[in-house]
Amino acid sequence: MTGQLDGILPVIDEVETRVLRIPTDAPEADGTATWDTTTLIVVLLRAGGVTGLGYTYSSAAAATVVDDELAPVLRGRSLTDLGAIVADLEHALRNAGRPGIGACALSAVDVALWDARARALGMPLADLLGRVRGSAPAYGSGGFTTYDDDRLRDQLAGWARDGCRWVKLKIGESWGTRVDRDLYRVDVARRAIGPGVGLFVDANGAYGVGQALRVERAMRAFDVTWFEEPVSSDYPDQLAAVRAGAAADIAAGEYVYRPADAAGLLGSVDCLQLDVTRCGGYSGWLQLSGLAAAHGVPVSAHCAPQLAAHAGCATRNFRHLEYFHDHARLEPMVFSGTLPLVDGTLTPDRRPGHGLALRE
Repeated sequence: MTGQLDGILPVIDEVETRVLRIPTDAPEADGTATWDTTTLIVVLLRAGGVTGLGYTYSSAAAATVVDDELAPVLRGRSLTDLGAIVADLEHALRNAGRPGIGACALSAVDVALWDARARALGMPLADLLGRVRGSAPAYGSGGFTTYDDDRLRDQLAGWARDGCRWVKLKIGESWGTRVDRDLYRVDVARRAIGPGVGLFVDANGAYGVGQALRVERAMRAFDVTWFEEPVSSDYPDQLAAVRAGAAADIAAGEYVYRPADAAGLLGSVDCLQLDVTRCGGYSGWLQLSGLAAAHGVPVSAHCAPQLAAHAGCATRNFRHLEYFHDHARLEPMVFSGTLPLVDGTLTPDRRPGHGLALRE
């Protein structure tokens, strides 16, 4: 344990968690999963008149981890001591388990810490993190395998009209056995957005190496430039094998929970994805984006666009963020102060912190 330092910022006196389950606007599926509900875990830290807000998309069990394992570390600590607090939070998860749900719980708390600290200092969060750009470019993401052709066209073309330079759809349904339908849907997507918009696909680890390479070669006819998780990211050597034979950029990393997870992928991807609600919050993002930069690898933000925009604006090797349909729909419902998508970008403003507040 690091112990408490002499703080000049307020002391945390209250930790609160909320679990929100919100239905999707239609049944959704990708290459390996189906769902009809999104679970959001919100963490509120109150300190000296300011409230820091963090959240993660995970199981409701993450709220229990916050309440039982992390909240006791937080109470009575000064926001000045953020680094020491984060080190103690990580230590508190030693036996409970850091990857998975533990990392999601840690991430929500870390985001709330950075937000509270920025508000206490009267600073925009992107400035406190170290802003290097004014706005974060976004790509529209959805195109679920449950969509019919009309909804697929409308969604992807809508993002192109909104100024997104890239859009992404899901492929690999039925665990990769229906490649003909995958290619058909890629064709529908390309026709919907026209030649001037980048086309991304995400198989969510549905393929084997050989099949992924065959699909990638076929998709070159549609100018697909980003192939996300063609095979499971649990096997970096398989990702590397696909990358060696692919023309499209190979991307993975949404399940990076610890530095070791990122280190295992850096030789196997063209772009490392990081999710601020999974990778340890903003503290984890700063550490892992720096690790990627040391290997000459750019990073892209996975989901949670309202949080990712601030991280992206403070990251030199940042490429873009994922404007994921479920979260882009849900976050303005749950929070006030969300950033609008303008000309395909999200632009953090001058409000202290990230500017979000829970709609009671």
